[in-house]
Amino acid sequence: MRYRVLRLVPIIASLVAALLAGNTSAQTYPTRPIRLIVGFSAGGTTDFLCRLIADRAKNLLGQGVVVENKPGASGAIAADYVSKAAPDGYTLFFSTAGALSINPSLRKDLPYDPIRSFTPILPVARNTVVFAVNPSLGITTAKQMVARAQEKPGTITVAVTGIGAISHLTIEMLQVAAKIKLQVVPYRGAGAAIADLVGGQVNALSAELPVMISQIKAGKLSILAVASQSRSDAVPNVPTFVELGYPDVVADNWSGVLAPPKTPPEIVAKLNAAFNSVVRDPDVQHRLADVGIATIGGSPDDLTKLITSETTRWHKVVAETGMKVGK
Repeated sequence: MRYRVLRLVPIIASLVAALLAGNTSAQTYPTRPIRLIVGFSAGGTTDFLCRLIADRAKNLLGQGVVVENKPGASGAIAADYVSKAAPDGYTLFFSTAGALSINPSLRKDLPYDPIRSFTPILPVARNTVVFAVNPSLGITTAKQMVARAQEKPGTITVAVTGIGAISHLTIEMLQVAAKIKLQVVPYRGAGAAIADLVGGQVNALSAELPVMISQIKAGKLSILAVASQSRSDAVPNVPTFVELGYPDVVADNWSGVLAPPKTPPEIVAKLNAAFNSVVRDPDVQHRLADVGIATIGGSPDDLTKLITSETTRWHKVVAETGMKVGK
């Protein structure tokens, strides 16, 4: 018996040392740059927001926060990558509703679970999808657009920022609600879609407000409606689809930061405090509000509740529109 006890001593000592080392590592974290993975190309709303948050967070964390783009499958590629990363706080996921609350209903082959495959840190911000047209189309209101689409089904071309993206689902919801047929033209991101809309290659665009705000202010594009419950402070004169009689056409997008599963609570707490400080900074809030983004902030549990409730909502939307993507 004594021999067995003696044999256990070094094993126990090693376990204690490992626990102490892990605790010390969490206390000194971070000691090197942090990667913030975003599932979309540079130049879009999510990338812009992510880079602003990363730039401000580095001063609070004492280390660089490097944004890394891994676009594809509405954020699924980036989500899968982070879900398999080491849980040390140095690889984080800057997600939107697409990867965590929409993809589960659209894609049956997802290699990750939106809840179990991540450690939530906090919800970051909200913004909305808008419907804009090239002024040359000769349509100035959503009512006129619906009338044109009813009279000539499929003749209005509408760019969306990806198959299965929230901008695409907005158009599917609108077609069901208004009983119209639009010709959807998918793009890989907002940049090329906006360029083609301004150039007249497509008639209209469904995309998030921040990526179009400069063209709208310059008079190159006209917004017909906003897909949110209430009007946007950035474009207060534009009605919502809800006001226009389509209460189900609501497509508020949101973003949040997550870590790989089993990330230590001490690291999560440090990240939560730093990112909350950023989103509550008045200067950050003002800069984002100018382009139609409202900050949220909160706890890891707040993000989990958001993902769960939004997954339920988008599952209903996907079922009603009959959309399917992937296997």
